[in-house]
Amino acid sequence: MVDEMKRLQQITKAIVVGVIIIAVYTVYINKNSTNMTARQKLLKAFYPALMWITKITGSNIANLKNEPVQSPVSFYSLQTTLIDGSTFDLAGLKGKKVLLVNTASDCGYTAQYEDLEKLYNFKKGKLVILAFPANDFQKQESKDDHSIAEFCKRNYGISFPLMKKSKVVIHSTQNKVYDWLTDKDKNGWNSNEPSWNFCKYLVNEKGNLTHFFESSESPMGKNILAAIEE
Repeated sequence: MVDEMKRLQQITKAIVVGVIIIAVYTVYINKNSTNMTARQKLLKAFYPALMWITKITGSNIANLKNEPVQSPVSFYSLQTTLIDGSTFDLAGLKGKKVLLVNTASDCGYTAQYEDLEKLYNFKKGKLVILAFPANDFQKQESKDDHSIAEFCKRNYGISFPLMKKSKVVIHSTQNKVYDWLTDKDKNGWNSNEPSWNFCKYLVNEKGNLTHFFESSESPMGKNILAAIEE
């Protein structure tokens, strides 16, 4: 009985110490975070662990590539809406690579905003990043457009174009840009819709879709950097 009590005390002590360590680590990682929920802070703190787990398990790491083909429907004929309500004409992106990402504020991958901003600045002049907030996966983007913009600016310093929240999966109300990205009769080869938040599509300087990356491909990882340099 005494041994049982000692074991219980040791387990309880270990749990308490673990909780304290997690709490301190989470506070440290989020020292510059503002307007974040407890869930968002935990997700940000444990993003590195999520990336490690997905690499080990092979989850969300699909990486599709196709030789550039002339798109039946021009990428540059498309328009979408910025988060402030103004029109964004993709014709203005000619001559640059474009990385299109569906995003969310309450996802395990939300911390990728930080690397997306790093990538945007690292490849400025050569690459444009377009973020498309969407509430398509487990309702992980329930905020309105104003709150999304504020969250991204305050916590990740986002300076690349952020679009109005829309639907990115195949649906009658799908965003027209994502309708193009997921319809091979329009883009020339790809029918893969986003499988989760933070999937990435790369369009080359001529407006042709060349790559699709699932969520676990880091924006600053070797695969995406190599694709941008092709």
